[in-house]
Amino acid sequence: MSTVDLIMPKLGESIMEATILKWHKKPGDKVEMDETVLDIATDKVDSEVPSTAEGTISEILYNENDVVPIGKVIARIDTGGIDSENISSQQQPSATEHEEAEIMEEVPYQPEEKKLTSNGSSGIRFYSPLVLNIASSEGISMSELENMEGTGQDGRVSKKDIMAYLEKRKNAPQQREESQTPTTQAHEVPATTQKQEYTPTVYSGNVEIIEMDRMRKMIAKHMIDSQNTSAHVTSFAECDVTNLVLWREKNKKEFEKREGEKITFTPLFIEAVIKCIKKYSIINSSVEGDRIIIKKDINIGMATAMPTGNLIVPVIKNADQLNLTGLTKRVNGLANAARNNKLKPDDTIDGTFTITNVGTFGSIMGTPLINQPQVAILAVGAIKKRPVVIETEQGDSIAIRHMMYLSLSYDHRIIDGGLGSTFLNAVAKELENFDSKRGF
Repeated sequence: MSTVDLIMPKLGESIMEATILKWHKKPGDKVEMDETVLDIATDKVDSEVPSTAEGTISEILYNENDVVPIGKVIARIDTGGIDSENISSQQQPSATEHEEAEIMEEVPYQPEEKKLTSNGSSGIRFYSPLVLNIASSEGISMSELENMEGTGQDGRVSKKDIMAYLEKRKNAPQQREESQTPTTQAHEVPATTQKQEYTPTVYSGNVEIIEMDRMRKMIAKHMIDSQNTSAHVTSFAECDVTNLVLWREKNKKEFEKREGEKITFTPLFIEAVIKCIKKYSIINSSVEGDRIIIKKDINIGMATAMPTGNLIVPVIKNADQLNLTGLTKRVNGLANAARNNKLKPDDTIDGTFTITNVGTFGSIMGTPLINQPQVAILAVGAIKKRPVVIETEQGDSIAIRHMMYLSLSYDHRIIDGGLGSTFLNAVAKELENFDSKRGF
């Protein structure tokens, strides 16, 4: 009998594992080439895993909600005598790729301080999103996680370990005399000498309690990690975008007629940012320990609202190689994919700089958090008509102009206030000096 292994696919450079959300097939079911077999989730985006062969599902090795390392076999497909040697050689990762997956699993990127592994050795202890979500919802502090015995690979705390810990804690005598917390909660955090990260609260009056969804929990963790990693500083600049606004108003109908796409302000902002990144390349970097990694590729992330209200950041790869038309099509395509939950894992990785348009929601300015492991993020506010003083050959005068605030949050570990402000003002000048006679 010929079989093909279905492998947990590599979903990005910084992603070491994925959670199985749902199996669409069970042992004995027929499956076609490229037919969806299961849904998985990472801390970036949900995705579908297609079959790499035609045949029958002979074995499923992991259950729903299991967290599986990249490169592991998750199912086997009986190809019914079809020669699977070529399929295997094309679809399965090579030995080198398996080794890389194992290395990544041992030393994952974690924007947290080093912790002790369960065997007492110094190193970074990795916690899967599933374990962190359970810990958060059950009121388990980080210090408890650090001291929890793990039975997974390299002492990793698995779902089984944390559930066993909860059961043991539930059955252990409660030191109620040390706590003044009301006992009406279903899960009470035991009193400890450590500072508790979460204390159950009893609410009076007319309230509604809503549980965070999985993505919101991941976003919350990502934002806290960013604050704990980077020294955030935000600078502000005022920008006269009258020329840009008038050019778009004049050309938007012709652009849509010719290209079949609506042109928004976002690709125009991205175009200006790219020009300035080329002048100040350290803005397009990341920090690893004491090293500054300057990225030669310019991959622009754009914060996009999803139907759930959450934000996700799809990435325009090699944005500097696209003209305005190309940028517009990529912006619209990624935005539509985000709104319709059609983004692929590869659409949200490898960003080097992020733009968030807080003006879309009516805000005139914002202080965004850095999208790790990047070192800067630009927020553009709402464009408002205001009376301002302008200089002319005849002297100063007051005119109605289209004005906008820009704000740049940057990592003060490597970007000083002078450089951050210089880059921000360069973006503002680029937008102010927009050529109103240019073409597409």
